[in-house]
Amino acid sequence: MDKVTVRMMARLLLHLVLSAVLAIVTEFFLFVFGDWATMTFTLLRPLREIARSIMFMFSDQLLFIVLWIMLFVMYLLLLQWRHFRYFSQIGRAVSHIAEGHFDYQIPVKQNNELGQLAANTNWLVTQLKKSLDDERRAEQTKNELITNVSHDLRTPLTSVLGYLGLIEQDRYRDEIELRHYVQIAYEKSKRLNVLINDLFEYTRMRNDAVPIRRDPLNLTEMLGELLVQYHVPLQEAGMTGHLHAVDKVVTVKGDAVKLVRVFENLLANAIAYGRDGKRVDVFLKKEEPYAVVEIVNYGEPIPAVDLPNIFDRFYRGDKSRTSRADSGGGSGLGLAIAKEIVEKHGGAIGVASDSTRTAFQVRLPLAPREERQTEQAVPASQQAGKK
Repeated sequence: MDKVTVRMMARLLLHLVLSAVLAIVTEFFLFVFGDWATMTFTLLRPLREIARSIMFMFSDQLLFIVLWIMLFVMYLLLLQWRHFRYFSQIGRAVSHIAEGHFDYQIPVKQNNELGQLAANTNWLVTQLKKSLDDERRAEQTKNELITNVSHDLRTPLTSVLGYLGLIEQDRYRDEIELRHYVQIAYEKSKRLNVLINDLFEYTRMRNDAVPIRRDPLNLTEMLGELLVQYHVPLQEAGMTGHLHAVDKVVTVKGDAVKLVRVFENLLANAIAYGRDGKRVDVFLKKEEPYAVVEIVNYGEPIPAVDLPNIFDRFYRGDKSRTSRADSGGGSGLGLAIAKEIVEKHGGAIGVASDSTRTAFQVRLPLAPREERQTEQAVPASQQAGKK
């Protein structure tokens, strides 16, 4: 039996006992006061005769019981009246809410089961309203996703079909122009392939269809290898990359391939928008119980209005940034995929940007202390080679 039921039964029992006692006290007071009043006041003496006639018709015990029952019921109704009125108010409020007024809140007036019922009903309505809002946002996001995917698929596909159409119709002057058309169609096909693969990967991550491995990884070594791999893209962009790590070994447990993709996306983003800053700094430190990675560029800032939505799929913020991302072959899903991967590892990702720097921060849970001390983290290159 739960506590609410026990309290309700205890309160009802208390009201029954209290009503019985009050009925007895009131009945005794009525008999004593009535007898005294009819003897003292002349005007009340006719009432004394009426009372004697009634008592003559019924026995004293029966009259006492009938009067006690009437008083008992009256007191019980008075004691319960506050609950009955509040229950009726809750019922009317629920009917009002059922008509679609989800902003209405039932006032919590009593510290009992009815007050708890009102509070729970308010919580239920709040959750229902939140679910409906989430459903509307999901529907809107789905529509935007379909629109954006259609747009991003159509743009390179139109180019591919256009140049292949020129080739099929022999509308080129010489072999050099033919090879130029083929090269353009090939590049657009690669962009189309990137978009489809990213969309497929994002969908799988959202639907928990991708298993996450939990292998020990040394983030210091992983980030160092990535900067070496990105030496040529950085050089072509006129930039340099630097790793700032206090610890030579920072061990986390995760999927090397997935985490490499996270940091690749962030480095590619830093190169795309940080050219003016001429460098990318990667900071790594421990903040128990997390390993914290910051990838910082000093180029074009992210507008403040776009920051809350930067990890949304296909989010269209500043048009100049979007066009630059598109020209670089991005799918518009890189940051959304990075966010999904980091959260699947129990971490968090965020961004801060101002006129001087843009910093993407990734927090990943550190491996347990005993594993950090006894195991040797497997290099990211070896982990990726196993996949």
